[in-house]
Amino acid sequence: MSWREFLHAQAAGIIACDFFTVDTVWLKRFYVLFFIELESRRVHLAGITSNPHGPWVAQQARNLVMTLAEQDTPVRFLIRDRDSKFSFAFDEVFRSEGIRVIRTPPRAPKAKAHAERWVASVRRECLDRILIFSRAHLERVLRGYTIHYNRHRPHRALAQRSPIATLRPAPQERAAFIVRRRDLLGGLLHEYEVAA
Repeated sequence: MSWREFLHAQAAGIIACDFFTVDTVWLKRFYVLFFIELESRRVHLAGITSNPHGPWVAQQARNLVMTLAEQDTPVRFLIRDRDSKFSFAFDEVFRSEGIRVIRTPPRAPKAKAHAERWVASVRRECLDRILIFSRAHLERVLRGYTIHYNRHRPHRALAQRSPIATLRPAPQERAAFIVRRRDLLGGLLHEYEVAA
């Protein structure tokens, strides 16, 4: 079975994780840990720190496992790269829950393409257009973007639905619609909805 066939067949039970960095105006670097569900493309923002040491990363894994326990579909696989920030304790948190940890081959970003794609989206649509001043500011911006990404942003792979698709009333007449726009992050992002 090829890697692509494996991902398609098992997507409902796979999550991927990765780090990306954000530099502030004051040249302080923060590391952002996130997880993404492959089937739904739902993103879980795990945490932001300036020092991603082993105990911190393991605690973020425990927090995510508690969140995933509430979902209907059990997670069976976690895809991660070979970054040294992912400690043995991090892997053990998932193994204790029956989740198999799959490490990607060295220098193979396509092996976790969903995570890489989310990083590209958050940078292009959000972080490249905002100056970040502090950890608290970065957290507010990323939480706002993640909520927008999960609830409102359409995805081609999901038939133009969002990862957490809400049911919308069936359209009646085109002239009867009043569309309202809501701005997020100071007008950087826009969400549209039919007014009731």
